[in-house]
Amino acid sequence: MTDQLSLSTAAARNLAETTKSVPQMREITPRHLLRVLPWVEAVGGVYRVNRRLSYQVGDGRVSFTQTGAAVRVIPGELTELPALRGFDGADALAALSGLFTQREFQPGEAIVEAGAPRNEVVLIAHGKVSKIAPGAYDAEADLGRLADGDHLGDEVLTGEEGTWEFTLRAITGCTVLVLGAGALRDLLTRSPELRAHLEARASGSHPAQNKYGEAAIALAAGHVGEAVLPGTFVDYELKPREYELSVAQTILRVHTRVADLYNEPMNQIEQQLRLTIEALRERQEDELVNNRDFGLLHNADLKQRIHTRTGPPTPDDLDELLSRRRKTHCFLAHPKAIAAFARQCNARGVYPQTTVVPGGTVIAWRGLPVLPCNKIPISEQGLTSIMAMRLGTEDQGVIGLRRTGLPDECEPGLSVRFDGINDQAVMSYLLTTYHSAAVLVPDALGLLESVEIT
Repeated sequence: MTDQLSLSTAAARNLAETTKSVPQMREITPRHLLRVLPWVEAVGGVYRVNRRLSYQVGDGRVSFTQTGAAVRVIPGELTELPALRGFDGADALAALSGLFTQREFQPGEAIVEAGAPRNEVVLIAHGKVSKIAPGAYDAEADLGRLADGDHLGDEVLTGEEGTWEFTLRAITGCTVLVLGAGALRDLLTRSPELRAHLEARASGSHPAQNKYGEAAIALAAGHVGEAVLPGTFVDYELKPREYELSVAQTILRVHTRVADLYNEPMNQIEQQLRLTIEALRERQEDELVNNRDFGLLHNADLKQRIHTRTGPPTPDDLDELLSRRRKTHCFLAHPKAIAAFARQCNARGVYPQTTVVPGGTVIAWRGLPVLPCNKIPISEQGLTSIMAMRLGTEDQGVIGLRRTGLPDECEPGLSVRFDGINDQAVMSYLLTTYHSAAVLVPDALGLLESVEIT
């Protein structure tokens, strides 16, 4: 071994200064939802959405239980059927749920045929089906997709006779529960309570309403002379929904010795606060998407939820999602769903445009940005959702709710309050942000569901 002729680099580093980065964090995302949402001040912590009076038509989805291969409808969930809405006879509902029989269908098989007598209530427990009707010129007309929880043939419950106006064909393997009119009649002879409810529903008069389910406004048009004009008024909801601001909080603790002795060249408190605020904003966006009370995924109207035609998201699916509302401003999707959409475009030889938004360049479809959001969940089966939104109060869209002007506010709607020093010489800072989201009218938010990314 030769003698060392000069100072080694390892020893020299003890006398040299190092160049350091600020603390890095993998959790930080672009948070496009927080950027695009128009934020409205919720004074008093509550925002009330006043709407015209709407009549509930009972178009909810039904839930099921499964034991092995046997599937059964939950009795209480049958009240999601329009004819049973408001019925609270637990024994009758339990007996009714036991009358449904389970059927299995393979892809391509017809569940009901157009023109056949409509004598069954059909509940789709699992799988995806297409509604197909005869077209005007002998071609088939595609009426959309149905999937888990959807139902048809509710008219059978009220004794309304007729024929199926469409064919229901399985796209995937399907599990369907069916209630025949004969079994229903036998139950009605044993359940006067249920029979009375269904007879009242069959004979009851429905209030005048428009195609959106809102109380109608009487108008006259096209008349001549001195016609008697109708009198009218605009009725409002008596109990409009109120959105209370939700809170996200944490307490940051920093020892005074760290703040005093290790504050060069970077301020330890500033760096701790910066990273904690980033995590708080990430949680805020997650709540706006997934919170079961005000989260966007749980507040999309059922009539604004559609299913993909085949599985992966195609240009046709996004076009159908666009057609459900006026003046859509943007899409929001998981990055993996965006990649699946790009693959479908590549397979068709379609090349989406790109657009520049705050935070980077993203894919655009029909001129609208498709914003990535990794807060949208992906199920174990590889299914996710894509959102389409109209934004702002002027367009009766989706808005974010917050409260600014808080004490010790460091960012709009986010405060950092010094909370004292304890007996262990540890300083505490309380970080707080208040937030929520509101959908002003149902068609402001739409969902493309059952999006396959694999």
